[in-house]
Amino acid sequence: MRWSEWAEARPDLEPVARGLLYQHGLGLGFLATVRPDGGPRVHPICPVLAGNLYAFIVPGPKLADLRRDGRYALCSETCPPPRHDDNVYLTGGIEEIIDPGLRERLTAQILAERQITEPWPGFDAEPMLELHLDRVLITLTQPTDGLPAGHSVWSA
Repeated sequence: MRWSEWAEARPDLEPVARGLLYQHGLGLGFLATVRPDGGPRVHPICPVLAGNLYAFIVPGPKLADLRRDGRYALCSETCPPPRHDDNVYLTGGIEEIIDPGLRERLTAQILAERQITEPWPGFDAEPMLELHLDRVLITLTQPTDGLPAGHSVWSA
């Protein structure tokens, strides 16, 4: 399911998940992929929420993992107490997107979020992926925006 479809289906969860991903003004999380030997690989990334959930992935092992086995897990967690265990955990599959207009819009958003005027070297070589959702887990240490403390789970 695309983020926009999930947001429509679960308007109670979406703002909390978005807030956890964007708690520092830009998307931050740890992306887990599956290595060729079946083991896990985890990398920090900056996902982009713009109607749907996207990521630009540096060519390398992480991208090779996703192209070989399109499954991912993405987790973003708060750090300072008292909400240090609040987190959002997403799983699903990826779709590589080639859409120059969308890439241009996402690039503008990325630059604005970072308050920079030019992409970093190599950015143009980073493929654009859409991260689809099949499971969302939100864990809260305290009730937030109508959600209880503890786990709130959605699955496709």
